[in-house]
Amino acid sequence: MTIVTVWYDAACPLCRREIAVMRRLDRHKRIAFIAVDGEGADQCPIDRDTLLARFHAREDGQMLSGAAAFAAMWRAIPLLRPLGLAARSPLVLALLERAYLRFLKVRPRLQRWATS
Repeated sequence: MTIVTVWYDAACPLCRREIAVMRRLDRHKRIAFIAVDGEGADQCPIDRDTLLARFHAREDGQMLSGAAAFAAMWRAIPLLRPLGLAARSPLVLALLERAYLRFLKVRPRLQRWATS
């Protein structure tokens, strides 16, 4: 039973690595991973540019982005579920979102590093 849908940038080496780890952790197959430019990408209700600007997931029919999307993915993985549940707290989610926004600023450098 899939409960979370995650869209990711398959052209990004950093994203591919992270999704590969999440796939291995998702032993119960509760997450549908969809490459933005791959099969099933047309199921996303938002446009491609918006999708690539931030991490997106759908949980229980609700579209989420940024830290909230990561938290939804974590809740579907038993090992990471406690962190995902903690993110239901507005304070914890706000802290995670701040960290995510900082990550977005260094992401281009990390992507270059991941390809070298």
